[in-house]
Amino acid sequence: MYYVYIIQSSKNKILYFGRTRDLDKRLSGHNSGSNFSTRDNCPWEYVYFEGYKSEKDAVDRELKLKNYVNARTYIKKRIKHGLS
Repeated sequence: MYYVYIIQSSKNKILYFGRTRDLDKRLSGHNSGSNFSTRDNCPWEYVYFEGYKSEKDAVDRELKLKNYVNARTYIKKRIKHGLS
């Protein structure tokens, strides 16, 4: 499975959108500071993820979430009670 995920910084509540095959390993990487984009805002926690059989579908969805404001707004509304 391929996953598109959203993590939220416990430090300042910002969101980060990403893609992985291993959710546990990826979150550990974000929280260890090994990811340049997220290392200054640790710790992180998952607030949302979607699973896909096709890597292409996961890549397409990740790009849509990262590049289209309406997609980000929609997903934030969808998970509003899960955001702190």
